[in-house]
Amino acid sequence: MQLSKLELLAPARNKEIGIAAIDCGADSLYIAGPAFGAREAAGNSMHDIERLAAYGQKYGAKVFMVINTILYDKEIKEAERLARQAYEAGCAALIIQDLGLLKADMPPVPLFASTQTNIRTVEQAKMLEDLGFSRLILARELSLEQIREIRANTSVELESFIHGALCVSYSGQCYMSERLTGRSANRGACAQACRSKYDLTDSKGKLLVRDKTLLSLKDLNLGEYIPQLAEAGISSFKIEGRLKNISYIKNVVRHYRSLLDSFIASDSRYTAASYGKLYGGFTPRPESTFNRGYTNLFINGRRGEWNSGDAAKSIGEFVGTVKSSVIDKRGGKTNIRYAAAMRVENGDGICFIGKGGEILGSRANVTEPGLIIINDKIELEQGVKIYRNFNHNFEKEMEKNMPKRVLGVTLDLLFDGEDITLEAVCEDGTSASVLASGPFDEAKNPEAAERSLRTQLEKSTDIYLFKVNSLGGGELPFMPISAINDLRRRVAAELDIIRENPHETKSLKLASAAEYAERSVMSGVVPEKLRGIFNGKKITYLGNVSNKLSEQLYMELGAESADKAFEIDPPIEAELMRCKYCIKFELGMCPKEGYSKPVAEPLFLVNGQRKFRLAFDCKNCEMVIFG
Repeated sequence: MQLSKLELLAPARNKEIGIAAIDCGADSLYIAGPAFGAREAAGNSMHDIERLAAYGQKYGAKVFMVINTILYDKEIKEAERLARQAYEAGCAALIIQDLGLLKADMPPVPLFASTQTNIRTVEQAKMLEDLGFSRLILARELSLEQIREIRANTSVELESFIHGALCVSYSGQCYMSERLTGRSANRGACAQACRSKYDLTDSKGKLLVRDKTLLSLKDLNLGEYIPQLAEAGISSFKIEGRLKNISYIKNVVRHYRSLLDSFIASDSRYTAASYGKLYGGFTPRPESTFNRGYTNLFINGRRGEWNSGDAAKSIGEFVGTVKSSVIDKRGGKTNIRYAAAMRVENGDGICFIGKGGEILGSRANVTEPGLIIINDKIELEQGVKIYRNFNHNFEKEMEKNMPKRVLGVTLDLLFDGEDITLEAVCEDGTSASVLASGPFDEAKNPEAAERSLRTQLEKSTDIYLFKVNSLGGGELPFMPISAINDLRRRVAAELDIIRENPHETKSLKLASAAEYAERSVMSGVVPEKLRGIFNGKKITYLGNVSNKLSEQLYMELGAESADKAFEIDPPIEAELMRCKYCIKFELGMCPKEGYSKPVAEPLFLVNGQRKFRLAFDCKNCEMVIFG
């Protein structure tokens, strides 16, 4: 039976974070090159990406480079150049948003359809598969039932986000940042308007909600749904966070590695997508790292409380409530007595949510149990909740106590009465053999010789953890401990040499090129079965058509016309966001949930001089923001 590989896919802001993610158990990484990444503050040199790909090769961990922004005509050649460099650097795939790249001069590397391509229907998934994508990164808002339906109608790999920040809008369909600031989310420059505060008013100007983060969602956490996601057809489990720091990545990756390993151990149909096991190191604490509270969003097909509440930033873990607080006016400090649910240590970062929803934070100085002294004057009422958003001791633990990722290697020692041969087989299938020329004397004490051989050969060397399978089955040689250790190190070095090839062989590259060219539109020709699928329809700005190649592709798919992208020619009034999230549901005003009081619609979000009209597509259970 062929096992299904399950991949833990981690974000990498830079090379150092990528290496840490691999060391903590990531099967693959996604990272931006020098340009065209959907997080403009997370670019990297091609030299660093090549070094990261080579490091990942040691464990069979892959590196995917993102070119996941929409592109202008003048940028296509540069995108082609970066794509070729990524291929030459050893990247296993490219993650793209702009469909124009399907008609560009791309290298024979697999293309993954970014979540920015808005994959939330079977029809969209099938079209992208037929266009040549080898993996589809599904919308975060899908339920298990919707994922199963897409799986039943496609054959390519499916990837799902399982952890991290959530956009309130469907990805690739948010234009509010561009409208407000000229910073396009589809160009990697999102200003995060969804984390801002808004008033909510009705059509008569009546204030319904004042100054709240009405569009800010909690963070996604689908750890408990890994078995169901695998059954539904997900093979890649993705962590969001290309802007997150190294401690966040270490903690979250280690946590999900543990969850995936536990599931794989319980179900013989699955295996990990890379090699190596983790030994030792820190115990992950996902509640101690950046989060806005957690939600499973729509995965079970039901709505819940998705809004992050008063705080759009991380508040951390709950540690207690204020019993009393006294401001030392001379020293500028505040002494806080608190009822502890969890112990606070010196150097911890603590915070409180103020009356206006703002987060007030400071570094803690602890002189006795139940007392926190902070170097700020903050008036706190009794009962105010205290959170820890920086765990000083845990951060030190992650820095100093990293796990060791090692590859399992089985050893067979052969002794022919004169020479010794040590044969090794690594868990990735690589084999090596070293010879120790004799003659060697036979051991006078076979039991002691066997014990010595096993003890020394089964030590770890570099990234290899050796396990003796057999010791010849006959007479054993006598070997000094130093000679046994030398034999083990030699076989480790031989494995390194054999496994040190970060690129595919030429024949494999040619095979993949032929396969990819057959399944894609690299030749410039759209597959016949896709011609006319848009049936004379007009592609609006929602198609994100920002260059001639993407326009040409839509024309070949049967479109009558294609409007230019919002960033090029914005409509006066436009659908700025379409969301599975609904403010009326969050406020208990959903008619489907039995709310029957009259509401003077349309409702409006107001931020300063800006006013955005809300519409509610109750048939599809979606909220739309116009502006």
